[in-house]
Amino acid sequence: MAANIPLNDADRWDWLILLRDEALAALQDGAKGVVVTCSALKKKYRDVIRTARLYDEDPNANVHFVYLRANKETLLARVGARQGHYMKDSMVLSQLAALEEPDEDEIKRLKDVDIVDVSGSQLEVEKLASTAVDKVLVTAS
Repeated sequence: MAANIPLNDADRWDWLILLRDEALAALQDGAKGVVVTCSALKKKYRDVIRTARLYDEDPNANVHFVYLRANKETLLARVGARQGHYMKDSMVLSQLAALEEPDEDEIKRLKDVDIVDVSGSQLEVEKLASTAVDKVLVTAS
């Protein structure tokens, strides 16, 4: 990505599996919960992380996604305001092209996705995201 070359599916698999496995290792070492942040742009990427439920010894293991939704203009404006960051407009556009927003199956049947509108101020977004995470933690406990 730093070379301004978007990652493809093959580039992501090992990384997603590592994220999942590290989260599971933390749980097996006694952590009460784990927060993992990643783009998980496609449903199949989220599905890799969802399989953690199958590997965890705790039958109540909970995997949940907080999808931070913003329109193209907001994302481009925020990236444009960054100083010295490797991510450029073209990378945002390539990620948007690859993006598969959570679908009805994920939202209604699996019930493991909350959508947070991140077009507001940083403080507003922090509050909305924190509320979404708190909801998951309360439901899981």
